[in-house]
Amino acid sequence: MSEPLPLHWLSGWAPAQREQFLRDLVDKAVPWKVLPLLEGLAGLSVGPGKPPSIFECQMRLWDQWFHSWSEAEQNEFVGQLEEAVPDLASRFYQEVAATAGKA
Repeated sequence: MSEPLPLHWLSGWAPAQREQFLRDLVDKAVPWKVLPLLEGLAGLSVGPGKPPSIFECQMRLWDQWFHSWSEAEQNEFVGQLEEAVPDLASRFYQEVAATAGKA
């Protein structure tokens, strides 16, 4: 991977931030879910005079990295996630499976 997501970021995130990351990861894994992805990115916009939070910066980096990775690298990341944060990886697989058959 060109730029691995520092998995230690996850330990510093609040539960709501971890949920936002999980939703973003699922949206990336299920390409036809374009609208939620766009909504998620719009939520990261910075208002005038307000600097981005560390989490917002991390999510922007994550988005850039993910889109630069090959499919094999994306799968490698999920494998690393399974080892580092198995409960989050399990929820990721459940969420992706729940999208099966939806169009």
